[in-house]
Amino acid sequence: MTLSNPAVVALGGGHGLSATLSSLRLMTDRITAVVTVADDGGSSGRLRSELGVLPPGDLRMALAALCDDSEWGRTWSSVLQHRFSSSGDLDQHAVGNLLIVALWELLDDPVAGLDWVGKLLGARGRVLPMAAVPLGIEADVRTGDGLSTIVGQSQVAVTHARIEQLRLVPPDPPACPEAVEAVRSADWVILGPGSWYSSVMPHLLVPELAHALHETAARRCVVLNLSSDAGETYGLTATDHLEALHKHAPGLRIDAVVADPSAVEDIGLLADESARMGARLLLRQVGRSDGTPRHDALRLAAALRDVFDGFLGDVGTTTH
Repeated sequence: MTLSNPAVVALGGGHGLSATLSSLRLMTDRITAVVTVADDGGSSGRLRSELGVLPPGDLRMALAALCDDSEWGRTWSSVLQHRFSSSGDLDQHAVGNLLIVALWELLDDPVAGLDWVGKLLGARGRVLPMAAVPLGIEADVRTGDGLSTIVGQSQVAVTHARIEQLRLVPPDPPACPEAVEAVRSADWVILGPGSWYSSVMPHLLVPELAHALHETAARRCVVLNLSSDAGETYGLTATDHLEALHKHAPGLRIDAVVADPSAVEDIGLLADESARMGARLLLRQVGRSDGTPRHDALRLAAALRDVFDGFLGDVGTTTH
């Protein structure tokens, strides 16, 4: 059945989640962003360390991506993203990070604080943390000397070593109840694009959220990255991305996989891996025309609209 205004939950963090949200806001206002809370670097890491709060940076970026497309919304989005530059303690702090943390202190409720920022922006949807406490990430990586462990999201994100296993610290954190409910009541759940190990897959390791992802009646779509030239996924193929997802959540059924043909090394292998997870592969040009490995909001929106409507394949074969 075609849904004109589907309820969609997008999982991730950083620029990848922002790309998904910028596309989704063109087709629905029933959007919930469920955002990773493991960042330990930059402004977010400093606020987390000093005040013991959830790292606000990825939450801020998600809110900015959902802002109302009006002078009011665009202005407040710019304010949210503005970073100070100074020789003092404010250097590189984002205004939005400080605003979010101030509301958390005043309201003593992370979800209510984010909702208030959303109201200020006229956000086209809701932003929630994936867990109720700040998280750490550990990764077992394989090097020439064997297995070793990398600690911290900021370190995992930049490693070129092959990641074998991902863990959260603590290993069984409490999920955000509103995020769990959003997943259970959604029509579609979107995973990716983004930093695969440090932003996308951590959602699969929060027990209550993982249970909801497995049990929800919603359909699930994976949006693959456009490049593996740097950072934690260095050298990984498109198929490797899906295999990593399957390894960390072997029972998770996927209904659709969206990939740009220019970022796929072997279409047959990717189609086979997609089918192993229960998914149909949708090949669409979703990158920007300038060649940078960033998703184009309109192109990704068109691809996701095809997914939601059940039109997969080059000739729009309807699936159910």
